[in-house]
Order: sequence, then structure tokens, then C-alpha cells
Amino acid sequence: MKIKAKIEISGAKADLVASPLMPDNMDNMKTVVTENSAITYFEADRIGSLIASVDDYLMNAKVARDMVEMVETESIKKKG
Repeated sequence: MKIKAKIEISGAKADLVASPLMPDNMDNMKTVVTENSAITYFEADRIGSLIASVDDYLMNAKVARDMVEMVETESIKKKG
């Protein structure tokens, strides 16, 4: 039996958060990026494997989001 999960990141900068994570996608992952969202699909044979993959992805997504926010903040400071 395959266990599946889906994570959707939405918003104007969703692509900037998800795109840097895509090179690390394993064979059991697929990411689709659209204009305002990025959806990553996960599939595993065991729940523990799925949880580990999702946990790793979410931690990396948080770092990517923090970086996007930091760059935006610095950009605003330089303009102001």
C-alpha cells in the first residue's frame, strides 16, 4: 500500500520558497510550481518514511521562506 501526502505553499513568493528545494526531491517526490503556489506530492510505502520526508521538506521550506523574507527586508531597507 502506498501512503501519500501533499504540501501546498501558496502566495506571491511561493515559487521562491519551493524552487530551491526541488533539486533535493527524491524519486518519491514531485513538485509542481504555478503562478501563486507550489505543491509537493510525497509517496512512501511506510508511514515513518513519509513522515521523515515531510519533516525534512518542511524544515528546509522554513529556511527557504526565512531567506526570502530576509532578502525582502534588506531590499526595503536599501530603498528606504
